[in-house]
Amino acid sequence: MLKGIISITGKPGLYRLLSRGKNALIVENIATGKRMPTYPHEKVVSLADISIYTEDGGDVPLPDVFQAVADKNENKPVDLKAFADDAALREYFAQILPEFDKERVYTTDIRKLFSWYNQLVAAGVTEFKAAEIAQDEAAEAQEAEGEENTK
Repeated sequence: MLKGIISITGKPGLYRLLSRGKNALIVENIATGKRMPTYPHEKVVSLADISIYTEDGGDVPLPDVFQAVADKNENKPVDLKAFADDAALREYFAQILPEFDKERVYTTDIRKLFSWYNQLVAAGVTEFKAAEIAQDEAAEAQEAEGEENTK
């Protein structure tokens, strides 16, 4: 599900990738449903390509982190206003992902992650990891079927 969801630097919210044009991508805001083009000079990042640094030198893909947040919150939004300060927010995130790198993952990153999670939940997305795996398997099966038909 997250492969088609993107973030555009400088624009609020998350967007669903609808199609690719010659000089632009056509995207739809997941909250409002408003469609618009995005151009090559704008930085576009798929949520499926983002990961969180861990202390062991690796990283955890964002879909896995979103699934952990959903499991902890029973697929309900995270109340960001409930945290008294940044330390409380980081402590809560440590309950979700204990191995995150405390030096390289900033509090603003955690706030953005929770904000994105809340936007996805509001848009009706509640499966992050399982849906991603199913999509990958379906795409691989389709690709394999296409290769067999060409032989």
